[in-house]
Amino acid sequence: MRVLPTLEAHRSELEKCVFCPKLCRSACPVSNAEPRETITPWGKMSIAWMCAHGDVPVDGSHASPAWACTGCFACREWCDHRNPVTGVLLEARDALWQRGVAPTGAIQVVQRFARHDVRTQARARELASHPSVRADAADALLIGCGYLRAARHEARDAVDAAAALVGGPIALLGRCCGLPLRLAGDVASFAAHARAVGASLDRCRRVVAVDSGCALAVSKLYAEVGVRLSARVEPMVKLAAERLSVLSRVSHRVEPVRWHDPCQLGRGLGHYDAPRAVLARVLGRPPDEFDDHSEQAVCSGAGGLLPATMPAVARAIADARLEAHARAGGGRVVTACASSLLSLRRSARRTGAAVDDLVSWIARAVRPSSGFARRRS
Repeated sequence: MRVLPTLEAHRSELEKCVFCPKLCRSACPVSNAEPRETITPWGKMSIAWMCAHGDVPVDGSHASPAWACTGCFACREWCDHRNPVTGVLLEARDALWQRGVAPTGAIQVVQRFARHDVRTQARARELASHPSVRADAADALLIGCGYLRAARHEARDAVDAAAALVGGPIALLGRCCGLPLRLAGDVASFAAHARAVGASLDRCRRVVAVDSGCALAVSKLYAEVGVRLSARVEPMVKLAAERLSVLSRVSHRVEPVRWHDPCQLGRGLGHYDAPRAVLARVLGRPPDEFDDHSEQAVCSGAGGLLPATMPAVARAIADARLEAHARAGGGRVVTACASSLLSLRRSARRTGAAVDDLVSWIARAVRPSSGFARRRS
């Protein structure tokens, strides 16, 4: 790996894909939406391997497949070796970023990140007057920039839900977790940001993460860059499943309410049963399912910076997910990921589907007099 020596540590994983008969090719939402051999899991790993060996030029054309990935982990589920393609492609992005060949969309994400974080903090300050928010509380709430900036009703619901679940006041972590920097490939900037966020959490006993991507970032990706939190990180969905007794049944007209597994929550963190238990509690019945669900769930197309690097493909993946929802009987889709929520809602404007976040159902279940009337579908 003389050209990209940082990938030497991943030689085994790369070669498993390079010499594989490509049995996982149908698992990739990106190559299913845009059928090109170079963006199948095999193609992405093979090009990274060839770049590292110097067999092809390290240029924008050969670098771009590393960003043609939503980070959904689906190919790992199909692989007999459980090969960690997602993690290796993240490392390839880092190596290629250092060579200055990242795609324009990824570069723009990094260039705009400081402004993005400032605006995220401004949105968080708007929640500071919430009666359940207290700066010195032992439990911190990481809402996530997607909710704070583009799903403000859900952000307020998150405060209501978290306070009820922890049984007391909460502190707000009003910053982006930095995940966009890691997904773009700028690991040095991600590490610096993670250190700053980690320092702000040192005094906390527990961090409740609403967004699945944030939960994965602070619980796993921070450690990979040497940032280890003393606070316990807990996805809100998991906490809600452990506190079912505080959730009331939500009165709702009879219609399908279908659970969409967020990739980072399910295949990333291993939480499949918790969200289903929460929905079953508030619905009074098990949630409806997609034909492909749990370990075999299909991505919404919103992860891995794909909307920034391949926006048309990201939209096609979201459209396909809602088409599968319609074939299964329609109704409402519920997820627990800001990126999926926003992506599916944009697609829903064209299809008429209703899309909610689980945090709103939890909030309604802890204050059952409220409802969905004020929320967008």
